[in-house]
Amino acid sequence: MGHGGDVIAELTSDHEEVEELFSTIEELPSGDEQRKQYADQVTMELVRHSVAEEEYLYPAVREHIDGGDALADKELRDHAAAEQTMKDLEGCAADDPRFDMLMNKLMTEIRAHVVDEENNLFPRLRDACTPEMLNELGDKVRQAKKTAPTRPHPSAPDKPPANKLLAPGAGMVDRLRDMMSGRGKS
Repeated sequence: MGHGGDVIAELTSDHEEVEELFSTIEELPSGDEQRKQYADQVTMELVRHSVAEEEYLYPAVREHIDGGDALADKELRDHAAAEQTMKDLEGCAADDPRFDMLMNKLMTEIRAHVVDEENNLFPRLRDACTPEMLNELGDKVRQAKKTAPTRPHPSAPDKPPANKLLAPGAGMVDRLRDMMSGRGKS
């Protein structure tokens, strides 16, 4: 992830990449070890994406959109539910009886979240912000994804300033763990 453009183009491209990974998982037979590898990859992408949204998108929503506090709070609740599902999925092998159920739950949660963001939040943000503001947010989101965690941390703070302070450290630890385990390399 890291595509360029304004924040809406950046995040929409992320959504498309995640959907491609979901489609690949759905095409593989139940129990196939590759499903776990793709699930790890989708988790890595989703966590980075979510952290960047929590650091920059949702504060902008709160600041620039009428009713933005309620909208951002709803999106954060969606993130919390998906992050817990990813945490539960993290401990499952592809042949674990819970794997398919958790993967289906995650896909349902994320697909509903994406539809909500793309049909509700993004148009409202585009109407409320200048193109320059949206481009600046895109740059900030891309930077945040570079240092963001790659593993779910359901107990981590999801609002500034705590999330901006803690996410890079957790990200460094996660990337080290990924490097040592080979997670996300295939």
